[in-house]
Amino acid sequence: MKYTISGAYTFEEKIKKSTFIGNLHYAESFEQARDFIQQINKLHPQANHNCYAYIIGKNGEIPFNSDAGEPPGTAGKPILNAILKYDLSNVCLTVTRYFGGVKLGVRGLIDAYGYIAEKTIEQTKKIPIIDFYNYNCIMAYDFYNVFLHKIQTLDLTITDTEFTDLVSIKLKVSEFANDEFKEYISDLQNAGKISLN
Repeated sequence: MKYTISGAYTFEEKIKKSTFIGNLHYAESFEQARDFIQQINKLHPQANHNCYAYIIGKNGEIPFNSDAGEPPGTAGKPILNAILKYDLSNVCLTVTRYFGGVKLGVRGLIDAYGYIAEKTIEQTKKIPIIDFYNYNCIMAYDFYNVFLHKIQTLDLTITDTEFTDLVSIKLKVSEFANDEFKEYISDLQNAGKISLN
């Protein structure tokens, strides 16, 4: 299973006089990742490098990384490897470097970018990436409490309830509860207790 994050996270540390700043942000599309990278470039226009990696998709289908002027394989790939290590997807992670006058060498760069990426990720709270299914269940008032009691045991969220001549409940059901919920709903439909809209 892949995980994602909510919010944005920053980590900063000096390594051999160079200042490294990690920024991790939620991004569920290439466009969102690109926009975040552009924000970082505007935030740090004087930086020597704004390197990055992102992974998009429920199962991490779209990975990408850039060394942004650092020697090939020394920045983008360690950042990407950190994202992979923590099973994250739908995230974009940038590592900004302000050169401090001491060259780190290839191994030193790989270690520094990987370290900052991991430290940035370690601050986050991981959230499982799961699918949700939406339902609109319509029923008579006398069945409403029975229905509410049953669905409390399932992994779902009531997103809206309308009371007219009938009760209409909109639900968001997680992929883990969907099969059980569909079976329950099907039985109720067959019994004429509920209808779906």
